[in-house]
Amino acid sequence: MALIYLLLFVAPQVLVYGYLRERLPDPTRPGRARFVRVGLAVVFIAFNFPWLFVARRVLFGSVWGMGRVPYLGPWLAWQMLGWIFAGLVAVYIVGKSLVWLTRQVRGAWSVAFPAVQRSAEENRSLPRTTHDAQLSRRRFLARATYAYAAAGAALSTYGIWNAERLPEVTRRTLTFPDLPPGLDGLRLLHLSDVHAGIHMEQDKMQALVAQANALAADLIVQTGDMIDIDPTYIPRYVRAFRELSAPLGVVTVLGNHDRYTGEAAVIRGVRDAGQVFVRNDAHLIERSGATLALVGIDDPRNWRADDPQPHDIDLALRRTPPEAFQVLLAHRPGAFDGAAPRGIPLTLAGHIHGGQLYLPVIGWSVGRLITKYVMGHFRQGNSQLYVSRGIGVVGVPIRVFVPPEIALIELRRSPPTLPRSPAARRDGPRSTLLT
Repeated sequence: MALIYLLLFVAPQVLVYGYLRERLPDPTRPGRARFVRVGLAVVFIAFNFPWLFVARRVLFGSVWGMGRVPYLGPWLAWQMLGWIFAGLVAVYIVGKSLVWLTRQVRGAWSVAFPAVQRSAEENRSLPRTTHDAQLSRRRFLARATYAYAAAGAALSTYGIWNAERLPEVTRRTLTFPDLPPGLDGLRLLHLSDVHAGIHMEQDKMQALVAQANALAADLIVQTGDMIDIDPTYIPRYVRAFRELSAPLGVVTVLGNHDRYTGEAAVIRGVRDAGQVFVRNDAHLIERSGATLALVGIDDPRNWRADDPQPHDIDLALRRTPPEAFQVLLAHRPGAFDGAAPRGIPLTLAGHIHGGQLYLPVIGWSVGRLITKYVMGHFRQGNSQLYVSRGIGVVGVPIRVFVPPEIALIELRRSPPTLPRSPAARRDGPRSTLLT
């Protein structure tokens, strides 16, 4: 079965290579055709050579484990994103082919219909080419292939730059009718998905900490995935993040990558960095006579899409004073479906990174394959959710139209309003923009 899955993953690459090798070279220019075939073979072999390592892991071990090829995971992610781009290009080519076919039919009709009025001798004397402006299928395929390669290179360059830069600061004011007066105006900085690892070294983490401290928030929270699988990055995370500070402290919950790294080691690292770690419990903060309960839940071990995590939430709420204003810290945004029915006013989550690939024209993200809560602000009744686009990356170091972010959220008290529809509603697209 593993071999069948492997062949299914490799098959699209082989088919694309075979098709381009036959259709792309121009037979009327043999020298150039030979150059094109050699170039295609070199690109194909170089791009697909890592499949040998994947085959070894699929057949004899785990694909996701750490091994001797540290960039094998990023390469796999590049392959998957490449298939997405190829699918978009395929849609484009099909559309162009339909337009081309329509023009061909119209051209043939315009030539064939007047021909019935001419003699056979007159028809034979006419040139064979019906028009000079239309591209041949081969030239069209060549230009489409080169255009796709150029667009892919441009998007990749932009995506890598976007992933490597420091995060944008998203500033939002969230209002709650039952916010205690003592918490009115509290400024909370939400960090998520640092992913300390090969794409988040210590110098970048130090710059991130300096950026966060400069915002002078009252409180800082982290919603998981501090480390990206490799435990050797825990000390580097500690050295950078021990400088992160806020008057009301830094409070942290675990993410799934922290568990892959080794949860006990990550928890020790978090505490060594001076942070408060919360798991299925609540950390209480007193401010001007009001109590804020940061309710932190564990990352689910038996994962499923949009898991509401009712057991974890109930366990944490049993340890939370009912009179406290509650903010749920969860790594996965699906916990909002468990928080809203329990009357928790605010949930903060991450995990999705905005999908790392977003199509702004149609408003679709790869993250939609995982959850309906991809990024930004959501409401469900009187409860609200903010999903961070995250700071780091997973696998492929790229973010296409999904810049990294840290969210500075100000809590404000508002007059009581009538409850909204219980159905979850996404705010408009402006909800994730820098303001």
